[in-house]
Amino acid sequence: MTVTAAESTAFALGAADGPGRLLIDGAWTAAASGETFEVRDPGTGEVVAQVAHAAEADVDAAVAAARRAFEEKRWRSLSGAQRGVVLWRVSELITQHLEEFARLESLDVGIPVSQARLMMGEAANAFRYYAGWADKIDGRSVEIGSAAQRFQGYTLKEPVGVAGLIVAWNAPMVNIGMKLPAALAAGCACVLKPSEQAPLTSLALGRLLREAGLPDGVVNIVTGFAPAGAALAGHEDVDKISFTGSVEVGRKILRAAEGNLKKVTLELGGKSPVLVLPDADLAGVFDGVAKGVFWNSGQICTSGTRLLVHRDVYDEVVQGVADAGRALRLGYGTDPDADLGPLISQQHLERVSGYVHSGVEEGATVVSGGRQVGDRGYFYEPTVVADARPDMRMIREEIFGPVIGAMSFEDVDEAIAVANGTSFGLAASVWSRDASRAHRIAREIKAGRVGINVHRAGGVQMPVGGYKQSGWGHENGPEGLDEYLETKSVISILDR
Repeated sequence: MTVTAAESTAFALGAADGPGRLLIDGAWTAAASGETFEVRDPGTGEVVAQVAHAAEADVDAAVAAARRAFEEKRWRSLSGAQRGVVLWRVSELITQHLEEFARLESLDVGIPVSQARLMMGEAANAFRYYAGWADKIDGRSVEIGSAAQRFQGYTLKEPVGVAGLIVAWNAPMVNIGMKLPAALAAGCACVLKPSEQAPLTSLALGRLLREAGLPDGVVNIVTGFAPAGAALAGHEDVDKISFTGSVEVGRKILRAAEGNLKKVTLELGGKSPVLVLPDADLAGVFDGVAKGVFWNSGQICTSGTRLLVHRDVYDEVVQGVADAGRALRLGYGTDPDADLGPLISQQHLERVSGYVHSGVEEGATVVSGGRQVGDRGYFYEPTVVADARPDMRMIREEIFGPVIGAMSFEDVDEAIAVANGTSFGLAASVWSRDASRAHRIAREIKAGRVGINVHRAGGVQMPVGGYKQSGWGHENGPEGLDEYLETKSVISILDR
């Protein structure tokens, strides 16, 4: 089924010619100021929609609605099985409308529609997965005390309360799937704040949540810029913030959360190392490393951007990855032959290009790519840079684009030291035919996820979290559910 841009935006906004509105307490409403802002297609630079520009007053209204829903037990009073049925229904509706969602995600982010479909599948899986967890939230019991006086103790798992969910622009529906289903399975009420650069799929999801039977006020959606996110993070009536984005903004979230010491989960930046040993299957390395760094034009936090290769195979690997990058076709989202789409904005394209130029100025060599493509949209070539060093700015800082910097090593311990010599610790991969050796190296790398002979892999079943400045807490898996639960101990005297 082919879905046009107009059909997709109508699906998200509720009317082909109307601006997107905020979802507050079950009603679609304009921002208090009446203001809207433009949503641009990064593949063309053209405006595709107008959505409500939320400010602090709108966030206050959304939080108040969530608080009422929580205190009135509109959602948490349902049994876990009942909540699971609604979450499963959401998953089915996403699948039913997969083409509309994929087209919207492509309009928002620029990713080819064929790959956006995979992302929508991941989001649907997340709702299905946490639907299964909703009736499995329980505590434990224990008998304690001395022989003379015994006590019966047990624990309860209870929803944390109102959760503010701040979603990144690079993969909005996947980001939502890592937050919202777990929060709802736990029984929380939520305020969802998507990125101003990619709000359309969030608005479309709001319509499906209502169709699935979610009570009014349990999920509220506010579209806006940084001030709206700051108002949500600092709100005294929000009990939990889950944020995906940059380290810089993560620090601001923490400062904003100080007021009521709300609980915080942060999934932040990465500078993921890729270690290639001399015994690796090089044919698999070329394609696997390229997918690990160039997918979604490198706009993925876990992208493998630091390539550490043993000197015996260094030249071959660098050329192999460069050739794999050259073979990738850049194109507009609806182009069935496109492998990569554009970067999110002109500003971001200039940022990515600036990092490559800084690497060259510091002595690195561009092996492939390194240029903008065309004059329409924000396309940038898959780029391989050789002769990099750990102290270079392009190796130390997150680029968030289709750029990988290659360095050689002689000793594995040296490579591990370089891999760990960063303030980030989100993901990594090790490439070797020696499984035992690869697993030993994986234990030494300070990162929340390590792939062996694969870089871009995972799923909702596996927890995602960062070491060091890559984040606090976890998303996905049972660990992701725990982030939205409080543990209460209850103790009583046992009669003898």
